[in-house]
Parts: sequence; structure tokens; C-alpha cells
Amino acid sequence: MNELIGKWQQPEGERYPGLYFEFFADGKFRAVFEELAITSSGTYTAAEGLIDMDQTQHSMGILGKFEGRYLIKGDTLTMALSDPFHARPESLEHKNKRHYKKVVE
Repeated sequence: MNELIGKWQQPEGERYPGLYFEFFADGKFRAVFEELAITSSGTYTAAEGLIDMDQTQHSMGILGKFEGRYLIKGDTLTMALSDPFHARPESLEHKNKRHYKKVVE
């Protein structure tokens, strides 16, 4: 089973506290940042610490493929995604590195 499946939210102290990604078993994702009324969605693939996200909907029009890296330790997801149309980060130690906590609902 894909360990990414579920809802992951940035905690206080991160750049966008409250922003969450929700990954579904069918290869789709959605993201919501209620504070700025931003939503996005698309498809993703993930394996062996690499993630590719194809964002096909975004309330501000930011579309495209984002390549990244991720690591899950316990209830924490660390993810570093490329900027749109840029190469995958070489490591998790990237300017776009963010932490998310698993949301248990």
C-alpha cells in the first residue's frame, strides 16, 4: 500500500501552516490552503522516495509537472518539490523542503 495515501498538513512553524495535501489510492491528489482560498488538484506517482505531481487544476492558474523527493518517518512527511518546469531537486535539502504531519480523521 502507498504510504502517502491520506491527508498531510503543514504544522505551525512551516512556511504555509494549514496547507494540506491529500493523496488518494487512485493516483489523484488535492491540495487546499484555506487561509488564501487556494485549491489545486491533479495526479501523482510515487516510488522509492521520488514523487511526480501533474497539477491540472489550481485556483491561481499554476499548472504543470512538479518533480520531487519525499521521506516519511512516523507521522511526518518531508517533501521537496521542484518549481514548475524545473528539474527534480537533487536531495531533500532544497529551498522548497517542507514538513507535513499526518492528519488522522
